[in-house]
Amino acid sequence: MSYYDVLIVGAGHAGAQAAIALRQAGFAGSVGMIGDEKEPPYERPPLSKEYFAGEKTFERILIRPAAFWAERNIDMLLGKRVKSVDPTAKFVTVGEEEIGYGRLIWCTGGSPRRLTCNGADAVNVHAVRRRDDVDAMMAQLNSISHVTIVGGGYIGLEAAAVLSKFGKQVVLLEALDRVLARVAGEELSRFYEAEHRAHGVDLRTGARMDCIEVTDGPDGSRATAVLMQDGERIATDMVIVGIGIIPETGPLIAAGAAGGNGVDVDEYCRTSLPDIYAVGDCAAHANRFAGGATMRLESVQNANDQAKTAVAHILGKEEPYDAVPWFWSNQYDLKLQTVGLSTGFDQTVLRGDPATRSFSVVYLKGGKLIALDCVNAVKDYVQGRAHVLSAAALDVAQLADASVPLKEVGLA
Repeated sequence: MSYYDVLIVGAGHAGAQAAIALRQAGFAGSVGMIGDEKEPPYERPPLSKEYFAGEKTFERILIRPAAFWAERNIDMLLGKRVKSVDPTAKFVTVGEEEIGYGRLIWCTGGSPRRLTCNGADAVNVHAVRRRDDVDAMMAQLNSISHVTIVGGGYIGLEAAAVLSKFGKQVVLLEALDRVLARVAGEELSRFYEAEHRAHGVDLRTGARMDCIEVTDGPDGSRATAVLMQDGERIATDMVIVGIGIIPETGPLIAAGAAGGNGVDVDEYCRTSLPDIYAVGDCAAHANRFAGGATMRLESVQNANDQAKTAVAHILGKEEPYDAVPWFWSNQYDLKLQTVGLSTGFDQTVLRGDPATRSFSVVYLKGGKLIALDCVNAVKDYVQGRAHVLSAAALDVAQLADASVPLKEVGLA
């Protein structure tokens, strides 16, 4: 049986950051990283943006050059998947192989949530989660003209922006009454809906699909139309599904780890199993920026910061996870930057005029600033961070005046 002092399961942002942090802190023990893809760790956000658009090669989205890992004695066990964990004997099973560990860091992220209707497994129905997903779409682009996107979250909207630049006819279907409904207020949703429509996207909200019509071909069944519940038939050459992810926690839960929507971790990213940590998209934690609610955060920031927390604890430093959440999205020439979590907001304040395509939406709860969505408004994003941290009640009139810098806004 092979053995590692620290074994990392998952080779995305969280796994890469954990390995990097161990070596940066001078950890001299053995480190192994298991990844179910054959590529070394790479950035995920560009998959629906610059990589899909052909603006960045795959080499440019690698988290570190391929040689980096060997140079730091980090064993890359790629193209492998953990099928079980034995927390008592402290080993994982990969195929027929058993790999022992001293500490285990679980960084598996999640797999795309799939449609369950007829036609969902057609060869031209795609998710956007891995390099292979996007490569498969890119290989088909020259031979298609009509694309249907299911889901009006960031993945769907970013894909729509790229495809419209390519001159494709795009229909975007969102089942709820507005896009980004789960993560943003109505002002931001309506702005992005208008932007996409202005760029030629046929964006539909309250859109309920029934199934995917397919025809058989030499390479398998192919989607030819999306059938709606009201009977409409939307002809299509490709379907892209962006309806969220399912956290990859099966082996840990089966081994007895506490969890439901993700695996539960404490403030040091420890699971309920001894010497096993979980970080990133799959880790459910109590977040003070959401009023202490237990939640999973799907972001590069969370993956990196939780990885550092777990590594610090492994190395004997108790530094609880308490990072300010932040996110970003690029669509057309719009850069959206978010700081904080708007969950549970009871008031919004608009700074600036959306017609200028540079503005911010400020989210308040009980009079306190809890989050900002900043569109082409970098100063608001940078200065707003301090207000999210302080959770102070601010003067609403000054917040609404875009000529007053956020750092100069006084208390209510």
